[in-house]
Amino acid sequence: MESPGPETVVAKVAVRSSVIESIKGWSSLSGVRIRKEELRQKITMPEYLRLAIKDAIASKDIDAGKPHYELITTGHDKPPQVAPESPLIVFINSKSGGRYGPELMARLQDLMGEEQVIDLLSVKPHEFIQYGLGCLEKLASIGDGCAKETRERLRIVVAGGDGTVGWVLGCLGELHKAGRDPVPPTAIVPLGTGNDLSRSFGWGGSFPFNWKAAIKKTLDKSIRAPTSRLDSWNLVISMPNGTDLDAPYSLKRTEEVVLDQDLKVDGPLPEKVSCYQGVFYNYFSIGMDAQVAYGFHHLRNEKPYLAQGPISNKIIYSSYSCKQGWFFTPCIADPSLRGLNNILRLHVKRLNSTTWEPIAIPSSVRSIVALNLHSYASGRNPWGNLKPDYLQKKGFVEAKADDGLLEVFGFKHGWHASFVMADLISAKHIAQASEIRFELRGGAWKEAFMQMDGEPWKQPMNNEFSTFLDIKRVPFQSIMIKGK
Repeated sequence: MESPGPETVVAKVAVRSSVIESIKGWSSLSGVRIRKEELRQKITMPEYLRLAIKDAIASKDIDAGKPHYELITTGHDKPPQVAPESPLIVFINSKSGGRYGPELMARLQDLMGEEQVIDLLSVKPHEFIQYGLGCLEKLASIGDGCAKETRERLRIVVAGGDGTVGWVLGCLGELHKAGRDPVPPTAIVPLGTGNDLSRSFGWGGSFPFNWKAAIKKTLDKSIRAPTSRLDSWNLVISMPNGTDLDAPYSLKRTEEVVLDQDLKVDGPLPEKVSCYQGVFYNYFSIGMDAQVAYGFHHLRNEKPYLAQGPISNKIIYSSYSCKQGWFFTPCIADPSLRGLNNILRLHVKRLNSTTWEPIAIPSSVRSIVALNLHSYASGRNPWGNLKPDYLQKKGFVEAKADDGLLEVFGFKHGWHASFVMADLISAKHIAQASEIRFELRGGAWKEAFMQMDGEPWKQPMNNEFSTFLDIKRVPFQSIMIKGK
């Protein structure tokens, strides 16, 4: 009898993991009863505020909600409006969650009113923040105490995958930049494939089978649970001008940046450069893992009927990774499968240090990951739970999501990555860093593959000039609600 290939083993593990997590989500809710009316009373805003927010967003004018406030204050016999104990706003992509997306959205609207459930297909997070929250702040400034308390008590729930959660967190971070505190804390309903952000903060790795009961539990926990903090990281790419970059949504074209003068650059710099900027919360990677993600991403776009949900996505992804040559890199002479040390130089700043330090990249490493969370690739921890003696020997500290450090490690090839993901071994530990500088130079390579929180892209390279990638921590930390 033929033994199963690596793709079969990985696929079975992925399916079994998702099923077990869903059953765990079901069992953890057994015996818990959340009264619908009590929950609705705690989270639902007064009707006039819901309508004011809706009109402000629709008209893109924060003053559009004032007539609703004036209506409830006209006359002397109208009772004062009272802010809810813990008002919620839910962001959801109605197409997420497979066939459950529309039903989930309808269920949420039934629990709190449709105006407090924001469909991301119609309203973007920054539009809600600019006009919806802006409307509350405007009403508060003219003496509406209910609007003021609602704004101060507001919490956010994001129903989606890591990309959607990161999108909302990034927009919420703009509040801090603008001095519009407090920034609402965020809870998660996991609807994506990996859901590593959700796992890291105790919201689970998958949408449970008994979701109708689970959603009440999630909303109730969102208003009562404590908060913690999350680092985010700013990535800036500086590349020779004239090269086209098909950037993912997470990267935006930006003005030219000045490279850190404390780190000298070998070789000439181009007269003109193109710069892109983005923020990630979980990881950034270069190499073969990003190449697999890039291929899978385009396969899914070309054949959307293959992507029917998290489990099928994991099966296809696992099978696709085995067809990209990653498991046979030691036997293949293709330049694109050689070690990253052929095209990449790495400098880091360590904890509490202002000095750049060059880090040698092992010749066997074909994928490098800079990781912020404990959870990677659907709940794995490739950095590992390192013993105190080893940490001290390497000059590392215990990894946390809010310690101002990224864990930098490498994969040698597909088999190495598979053993790491099965928790049989740890990845190749390279560094812990508070800042990172990657420098890429083409040579025999024409392009490199990169990804940031699950969004992959193909990075063109130049033989004459280097491409630089600088990673620094964003000064403001996101505020997360802990599921458990």
